[in-house]
Amino acid sequence: MPQWIDGRALAQEIQAEVENEIGRLKEAGVVPGLAVVLVGDHPASHVYVRSKVKSCQSLGMLSEKAELPADSTTEQVLESVDSLNRRSDLHGVLVQVPLPPQVDARRVLNSILPEKDVDGFHPVNVGRLVSGNAVLKPCTPAGIVEMLKRCHIPIQGRRAVVIGRSDIVGKPLSLLLLHEHATVTICHSKTADLPSVAREADILVAAIGRPAFVDESFVKPGAVVIDVGMNRVESLEQVRRILGEKSERLEQHAQKGYTLVGDVDARRVFPKCSYLTPVPGGVGPLTIVMLMANTVKAARMSAGLV
Repeated sequence: MPQWIDGRALAQEIQAEVENEIGRLKEAGVVPGLAVVLVGDHPASHVYVRSKVKSCQSLGMLSEKAELPADSTTEQVLESVDSLNRRSDLHGVLVQVPLPPQVDARRVLNSILPEKDVDGFHPVNVGRLVSGNAVLKPCTPAGIVEMLKRCHIPIQGRRAVVIGRSDIVGKPLSLLLLHEHATVTICHSKTADLPSVAREADILVAAIGRPAFVDESFVKPGAVVIDVGMNRVESLEQVRRILGEKSERLEQHAQKGYTLVGDVDARRVFPKCSYLTPVPGGVGPLTIVMLMANTVKAARMSAGLV
């Protein structure tokens, strides 16, 4: 029988563990602190940052938000990051992306101190990830691996296919699965006969950013399917095609004018797979809690308590 993976329940489980670790750090005189740099007025970015700040506060962590106007220059953003790098009470620093087009995102992300890079994007941390020695791992990929382990889904010896080669999800996740002894194939928009490659997967990950792109023709019977997509769909016709005429989320669309769907056509894929992550409520909650876990790790390292 196919099963949904409840990302929210798993995130609560991990959050409880993180909260216990924060309590132990506070007993040692250390309060983990996270700073977020937000540039401009990108609506989704504001939503993500509010969620991160709220999570910090709920765990009793120090939370700092540096907001800069949309017309900020690269140098101005670098100055903000530098000031946060120098603060000893902040153990994690992240810059919310996307950045405005005039800002050199690579320079900005590379300016974060590796030991405070809780997103795991700095070249030093990427190198550690490649070599299998990463401490601060990219949050979404780390959350996916944690999800598989906590659901007792075997990784070792399994064929894993990752659709998407981004620096944020596809590439780092492929490395993490490789370190767990999976045989990994990375696919992308130029992959020939993508559905047939995907059907080789015991573990199929969709991280391509295209609504309901992965249908049943991509899925081997009994495969584990992880949907990383988070696509805002405004067309009612498209929502009906993806979710069906009887979906209760049609009411959500009527209220908001949009709804969120994944990269997987869940209605068609679910009957064929063994496990599937829903959107929303699957991978997303794990991303936030793994960010909190990374901040706690950074605080522990800063205090010499590793």
